Amino acid sequence: MALGDLMESRFSHSNLNHLHRYSPSHLSNLNPTASAVVVVQDVVVLDDADRDRDRDRAGSSSDSVVNRESDRSNLDREDSETVATTATTSYGNAAGIPATSMAYLPQNLVLTELRHEAFEACTPSGPAESGLVSKWRPKDRMKTGCVALVLCLNISVDPPDVIKISPCARMECWIDPFSMAPQKALETIGKTLSFQYERWQPKAKYKVQLDPTVEEVKKLCTTCRKYAKSERVLFHYNGHGVPKPTANGEIWFFNRSYTQYIPLPISELDSWLKTPSIYVFDCSAAGMIVNAFI
Repeated sequence: MALGDLMESRFSHSNLNHLHRYSPSHLSNLNPTASAVVVVQDVVVLDDADRDRDRDRAGSSSDSVVNRESDRSNLDREDSETVATTATTSYGNAAGIPATSMAYLPQNLVLTELRHEAFEACTPSGPAESGLVSKWRPKDRMKTGCVALVLCLNISVDPPDVIKISPCARMECWIDPFSMAPQKALETIGKTLSFQYERWQPKAKYKVQLDPTVEEVKKLCTTCRKYAKSERVLFHYNGHGVPKPTANGEIWFFNRSYTQYIPLPISELDSWLKTPSIYVFDCSAAGMIVNAFI
């Protein structure tokens, strides 16, 4: 066998392992040498195509990996931002400052009209130095030496000029007069009122008169003035069990048998208490008494 034939035979045998990829139609009508050459060329071309395909797959795989890494980084960034926002919110709440992205509504200003500003401008900020109030307001502080508490309730008997609906306000010193016997309720209300005043002025002397007559009120006033001397006397009048004050400035008390209402002019009461005195009128239409003082 010639040397050239031998080399072609070896070359063809070395590449026979590639022939199984192709069908017999590719090898028909071809001599062995031509078949070997064609197969080699096809294999090289196919190998190049396979490498290109593998490169494309690798590129697409790398792109997908990059995309996945980008998505993961975006998620991590969002998580970090969420954690940062949560931390900021927690820190704001811990510091007492609410951290929120919600837009607050603008605060509405009230009482800003001209009439409100004019009212504030004309309202005195300190004690009155002129007018009616300045005539009786003491310039120096004064001690209250005696407190007279006069309660005209006459529990279970309504006055004739007062029409009470049901239900209505009936509590006195936060005590329901109809929750116990009338006399016991009257005494309990008097003690409670005295206790409330004692919290304000514990060193003063307190005297309580329950459903008194005019004579008893006169004796009470003279006793309080004698005890207080030059100090102030506070006179508290509860008239929820008697008629309203009259237009002439009269308040009502009882007779000894509690069958009649006896009027007492404010001027006479003031003459018994003298000055300095302060009055508290807890009754209906108390403004009529103020007009009588003026």
